[in-house]
Amino acid sequence: MTNQRLALDINSLDGPLGQRVYTALRNKILTMAFEPGFVLRKGALCEQLGVSRSPVTEALNRLSSDGLVDIIPQSATRVSQFSMFELREESFLREAVEIAAVAKVAKERTEKQLTVLSRNLKMQKLLVEDEDFQGFFEADLEFHELILAFTGFPRVSVTAGQLSLQLHRARVLILPERGRPAEAVAEHEDILAGIKARSAAAASSAMSLHLRQLMTRLEPLERQHPEYFRPNRESN
Repeated sequence: MTNQRLALDINSLDGPLGQRVYTALRNKILTMAFEPGFVLRKGALCEQLGVSRSPVTEALNRLSSDGLVDIIPQSATRVSQFSMFELREESFLREAVEIAAVAKVAKERTEKQLTVLSRNLKMQKLLVEDEDFQGFFEADLEFHELILAFTGFPRVSVTAGQLSLQLHRARVLILPERGRPAEAVAEHEDILAGIKARSAAAASSAMSLHLRQLMTRLEPLERQHPEYFRPNRESN
């Protein structure tokens, strides 16, 4: 892992010091710059960020609550490894939330909301044509975030985001996916068509089909990157 990938900057971030340290570390983990199993040394982080141990400790405790790091007392703090069981669980929860959200939006959407979603979809198409897969990844996330926001329930977006942290970083491993961005755009078009038609059933069905594609593509990762995974923890 290069020093560039390890570089941390909190000066461009907003909020209290502890929040900025948390955000910087969280972004590194979610983008896989800090890979599963990577050791986070508190002293080194303090030196690199130019901060005391207190905000770093606060940030690591929050990341532990998020399930993104494992803190081993008197030992080390490591970026959490993946669990296929947890990825499946997050996928299940994400589908439940987003299907309910898109059904509500389809029934209640405004013309302004429809315009915003249409613009996002046009941007997705342009990014795919330009083979800008990172840009597409971000536009894809925004499409889903917009639908969640359009429910009118502020906590829905926050909750859905917290429910999908492991899925988010695991998905980075499969980018770019040959042919998949174009397929995702087509699936988004079907979702938008259901919303435009004010058909909760059509929008929900399209969303379900779209979301279920992800786990199919994530399943092989455990074989391809065994070092990133811990043994499965299946339910009783």
